[in-house]
Amino acid sequence: MVDYLRILGIDPGSRKTGYGFIEHDGNQSRHLASGFIKLNEKDALPDRLFMLSSELEKLIEKLNPNCGAIEKIFYAKNAQSALSLGHARGVILLKFSERQLPVYEYQALKVKQTIVGMGRADKSQVQHMVRILLKIQDRLQEDQADALAVALTHAHLWRSHINSF
Repeated sequence: MVDYLRILGIDPGSRKTGYGFIEHDGNQSRHLASGFIKLNEKDALPDRLFMLSSELEKLIEKLNPNCGAIEKIFYAKNAQSALSLGHARGVILLKFSERQLPVYEYQALKVKQTIVGMGRADKSQVQHMVRILLKIQDRLQEDQADALAVALTHAHLWRSHINSF
């Protein structure tokens, strides 16, 4: 059994994908890195997906996580957005799979409930709590905070995954 986790949280997007990398020792989580992969909106979707794949591969190589955590899709503004987001999620899931890294998926409601204490929390509340939980002084981009929130959610729930097998 792993004594600590190095979790790469991902907030998927077809234009901008947030990432948050934390270490969790069973009692507390520590922020190691975070940011986002910005894709050129003018590029065709296949080109953006290729760029996402390449950049995520570099990120996984550099950070060396034990596992990944990603937000499940439950809502999109329109069908086209949902399809594009689904394609981006597919690339992300494939990248973790290629490295034989387990990846865990969480509903946005579960992430908000875990981080803020209520499932209907707004983005600013999530950002605020992520900064507090990880002792981050700097302002976080929305995608970056969401990715860290997904990673923190997994950190808080990972023992339940171990016990369910």
